[in-house]
Amino acid sequence: MNRALLWTALLLACLLGAGGLYAWHKAIPYDEVVDRGPSPEARANPYLAAEHFLRQQGVVVAHANGLERLADLPAKGHSLLLLGERSNMTPRQVEQLLGWAKAGGHLLLVAEALWDEESGTSGDLLLDRLTIRQALSDTFDEPAPPRKKTKPDLTKLYVDNETAPAYFSFDTDFNLTDPKHLAQFSANSAKSSHLMQLDLGQGHVTVITDSDLWKTANIGKHDNAWLLWYLNQGTDVTLLFNSDTDDLFTLLLRYFPQALVALVALLALGLWQAGMRQGPIQAPDPKARRQLQEHLKASADFLLRRSGQGTLLQALRHDILRAARRRHPGFEHLDAPRQRQVLEHLTRQPPHIISQALEPVALKRLSNADFSRQVAHLQTLRNAL
Repeated sequence: MNRALLWTALLLACLLGAGGLYAWHKAIPYDEVVDRGPSPEARANPYLAAEHFLRQQGVVVAHANGLERLADLPAKGHSLLLLGERSNMTPRQVEQLLGWAKAGGHLLLVAEALWDEESGTSGDLLLDRLTIRQALSDTFDEPAPPRKKTKPDLTKLYVDNETAPAYFSFDTDFNLTDPKHLAQFSANSAKSSHLMQLDLGQGHVTVITDSDLWKTANIGKHDNAWLLWYLNQGTDVTLLFNSDTDDLFTLLLRYFPQALVALVALLALGLWQAGMRQGPIQAPDPKARRQLQEHLKASADFLLRRSGQGTLLQALRHDILRAARRRHPGFEHLDAPRQRQVLEHLTRQPPHIISQALEPVALKRLSNADFSRQVAHLQTLRNAL
């Protein structure tokens, strides 16, 4: 029997060895790349690729979330790129930005609003101060072309000493105009302008229709990355946009509002329950008609649960002091030792009971035995008066 098991085990071992050797000869190793999508840093910062590109060109790049950074940012040799939403910008902040640019800084901003002919303003305070206007381009409401491969309408910029223009993928639905002809140069598509730069004091300001061409998905297309470097060459760059992620409460409110409402309701019920009860939970009273003693006990239990021990003890002390003033006129004007002597004389009670009657009510909850004992002492004093 043992020899049969031994031969069987040996045969299985040989089969497993032969199978493993065959699989080892036939197996082909390979590398597989698993795309897990953008990193959390890339999701939080849409201009992360632009920052890396500028650093590769030797440009110093910083990032800010608000205009507070402007207070310690030198003007000369620096570029400030306003790429975020700025509808809440105040006139004082506009003056601060323009003053910084006049001192020698390079300010780049995205035109956020369309010019309104009736009101004579666009609502974009910074853009209006520069007298640059933004409107919809002539091609905005044109019908879509038939489905066939057409060359995109790219924006061109001609640079000195270069024979061919540079091409950029600005949004062609918008058009910049310069009614006072202050722009030093501009970049145009077939029917509209998308970039204008004008001098301001010792510095200059660049206005663009949109900044999507510098986001991670588009910066590698055409000459978009080159334009970012060209506009900011020779300066340190600060990108200003809000990349703060939502806090935990905001995320819970957005995705789990029902759970938050239920939690608030439970907390409110718990606080209401704790505020209503200050004594032990009593069993429900029988439906039979109660006697006077039962009514008195129920009333006392109700007052204990609603008002607590301190309120009941304080009421007994007030009764004792009121009776003492009635028996001994001017009692309330006596000091504490003299009041104890008067109460001891009027009630013929021991001094320790008198002291308990005049002590302030303790905030700490008493045990049932201590509470009953103190109530009995106080009632004895009140009855004696």
